[in-house]
Amino acid sequence: MSFIIGAMKTIAVFLHQPYCSVQSANGIIHALSPHYRFKIFTRHELEDDFFADVDCVCFPGGFGDAQSFEYLTGAHQQRIKKFVQNGGHYLGICMGAYWAGSGYLDILDDLDCVQYITRPSTDTRRPHAKALAVDWMGESERMFFYDGCAVVGEGSCSTVSSYANGDRMAVIQRNIGVIGCHPESESHWYHSYSWMRPHWHLGKHHALLLDFVNRLLYK
Repeated sequence: MSFIIGAMKTIAVFLHQPYCSVQSANGIIHALSPHYRFKIFTRHELEDDFFADVDCVCFPGGFGDAQSFEYLTGAHQQRIKKFVQNGGHYLGICMGAYWAGSGYLDILDDLDCVQYITRPSTDTRRPHAKALAVDWMGESERMFFYDGCAVVGEGSCSTVSSYANGDRMAVIQRNIGVIGCHPESESHWYHSYSWMRPHWHLGKHHALLLDFVNRLLYK
């Protein structure tokens, strides 16, 4: 699929180390530059017009739970939900994907994001880093996984990637895109684990993420 891309769009990336990590945010920016502009926002108060020039809000991966979600996003939850309701785009990767689900922002229609390691017929029961087998648009990949989500439910969506058991790993629903694995992963992620080094994707997964975001923002 080709996309006609006009004026450069702006993505606002939420950052709060380690919950929405610098590591994941840097990978996203690296993968999507120079095709998109970026702004950074945090849990702290924003200017009234902060989202005026923003096309997409992005929540990267990291470490978190329900309590940290309230702490980190409490000041922005209603603004983000209104932004999405008004047609603004949402990109969530790993933890950011969970945050689109019912226990958090609740912006998906008849879909939810749940732990893949708890799913029937999952091919892993352990959350630690691994190169997990996925199907991405008909091509087999081994993608960086760290306790990512599966997308479940009967809601209509476009499935971009699936896990080995058939659960959806990456989907686009209207103006919302969620990804359970880490296509933004960089080489040092793999070299941090001896068993991951042979699976470094040489930047290929960055191209997959760029295509995913183009589909989300330019469809």
